[in-house]
Amino acid sequence: MPIEASLTPFVPLTGLPPLTPAVLAETLDGGQAFRWRRETASQPDIWLGQWSDCIVRLRLDPTGCLHWSAPSALAPRVAAGLTRYLATDRDWLGLADTLPWRSDPHMAGCLAAFPGLRILRQPFGETLLGFLCSATKQIVQIKQMLALLAARHGAPLVERVDSNALSGSAVIPTQRGGVNAHHRLPTWPELAAIPEKDLRACQFGFRARFISETARFLAAHPGWLDETETLPYAEAKARLRELPGVGEKIADCVLLFGAGRLEAFPVDTWILQAMAARYGLTGWKPAQVAQFGRAHFGPLAGLAQQYLFAFERRAAR
Repeated sequence: MPIEASLTPFVPLTGLPPLTPAVLAETLDGGQAFRWRRETASQPDIWLGQWSDCIVRLRLDPTGCLHWSAPSALAPRVAAGLTRYLATDRDWLGLADTLPWRSDPHMAGCLAAFPGLRILRQPFGETLLGFLCSATKQIVQIKQMLALLAARHGAPLVERVDSNALSGSAVIPTQRGGVNAHHRLPTWPELAAIPEKDLRACQFGFRARFISETARFLAAHPGWLDETETLPYAEAKARLRELPGVGEKIADCVLLFGAGRLEAFPVDTWILQAMAARYGLTGWKPAQVAQFGRAHFGPLAGLAQQYLFAFERRAAR
C-alpha cells in the first residue's frame, strides 16, 4: 500500500552547469529514458520522472540552475540517487569539447544547438527493459507501454503527486493503491512470474515474448546482469546479444544509457538518416555506420551519437 505524498520544497542540485529548457527536455525525454513527462499543461516547466523506487520533480530557474523536489518519504533515496542518475560526476561540457568539432562542421553545429547535453546513468536492468520495448516503436509508445506495465504489475510507491501541491506541507488526497498511485516498474524476478499473455495485455505485442524469455533467463542466472554491467564494452555487448530480442542497437543503447559506456554508438533510423545526409554514408548498413561512428568520434562516440540524434530530431520538427 502506498504512502501519502507530501512534497519537499524545490532545492538546487549542485554539480551541474546552467542548462537551457531545450537541453533539459532532450536529456529527459529524447529517447534515453522513458519514464519522464511534463507535469501538466499548466506546469510545462516542471518534469516528473521515475526510476527504480525514486520519484522526482525537476525544474529550471531563470538562470538555468536545476532544482529538484520529491515526495518527502522518498527524498533521502532521491537525493542519494539523483546525482548518479544525472551523472553529475562527469564534466559533460569538457567531454563534448574533446569531440572532433573543430574538424567536423556538423558536429560543431550539434554542440552549439544543445550545449551541456549529457548521458543519463539509469539502472541497468530498467534500461534493458525499456529498450526491449523499443523495436519498431516511437518514444511516446514505449512510454505508454512501460506506464501500463508499472500500473498493472509494479508495486505502488506513493500517492500520485498533485501538480498544484508545490509546498512541502501539501498532502495528496487520493485513493490508496489504485490508479492514483505512482508505481515502480516490476523487477526482472517479478517479470519472470508474469504470464506472457498478461505482458501482451500491456500492449507489448511480439516484444512480450522477448521480455518473458529474458526474465526467465535472468531468474535462472542470478547476478548475470550485475556481472554484465561491469564487463569491458565488447564482452558486455556480446553477452547482451545472447538475450532474446537484443540486437546491435539495443545492446549499445543499454550499455550507453545504463552502464555509461560512452564508446557505444547505437544506430537507429535517425542515425542512419543523419550519417547519410551529413556524412555521405548513403546505403551503409547499421554495423558499418556504427564502426564509422566509433572510429570518427573515438572513445566518446556515444556522446556524439546523442548530439547527432537530438539535432536530427529537431531538424525534422
